[in-house]
Amino acid sequence: MPLAPAITDLEQLRGHPALARLLAAGVVVEGAKFDRDEMTIYVDRSSIREACVLLRDDPGCPFNFLSDVTCVDWYPQEPRFEVIYHLLSIPKKERVRLKVRLNSSSPAVESLTSLWPAANYFEREVYDLFGVRFNGHPYLRRLLMPEDWEGHPLRKDYPVEGYR
Repeated sequence: MPLAPAITDLEQLRGHPALARLLAAGVVVEGAKFDRDEMTIYVDRSSIREACVLLRDDPGCPFNFLSDVTCVDWYPQEPRFEVIYHLLSIPKKERVRLKVRLNSSSPAVESLTSLWPAANYFEREVYDLFGVRFNGHPYLRRLLMPEDWEGHPLRKDYPVEGYR
């Protein structure tokens, strides 16, 4: 059975509870995509904290569980990085993905550890492997690599055999 084409038009997606809530609150939404029964919302990096607070605390769409924070390196494209937040609404049994695009010149976004303590290790892992900084993180330091390691091994411009 062929897959339905992805929907990327904001006007067609306004009925989705998470997107409707963010747009009604004035969060800067850069785009959205509904594909394979999954909603992805692109949020401006200055609005990610506000978006997460709204989605966590809204009784209509309570995305009360942060299941993952990860990153993608789109080198050599700009914006180079996408930080991805996977949220789950346990009562509604629904997921939403928030994405924040970051330029290589300033790969930094606000930390969400005060909203979800589970973000602590996810953000440290992204920092360690991609070099994305999380402003306001209580203990942002390497998690997987040794403290004296040079570079960030999951960046696409990182040498396969490391720096020599």
